[in-house]
Amino acid sequence: MPEIDKDIEEGKIWAFIGYWGILFLVPLLGKKDNKFAVFHGKQGMVLCIGAIAVLIVFTILSLIPYVGILFMIIEWLVLLAIGVLGIIGMIKSLTGDYWKMPIFGDIAEKINI
Repeated sequence: MPEIDKDIEEGKIWAFIGYWGILFLVPLLGKKDNKFAVFHGKQGMVLCIGAIAVLIVFTILSLIPYVGILFMIIEWLVLLAIGVLGIIGMIKSLTGDYWKMPIFGDIAEKINI
């Protein structure tokens, strides 16, 4: 079995776990030698940090009188999009795909771990 296929097979579950919020640490720390698991773990990390940033920023903005409801709606739409990206990432990790997410994938590639 070629080396890349071995990495994917061994890393599928680890990569899947990487999309479950703070559990992105599991593949990044537990399977550092597996490129597939680390690839998806880094994307999961960027997704998690992005979701936290959106929550903080838009929760503060939603306190503004009159336009706060608009920011709440935008917050939930962005969080929904992040959730959908996470689900797609989980599916792609279980199917063995190196799927680079829009926006978040470019950021994740720049991270050296």
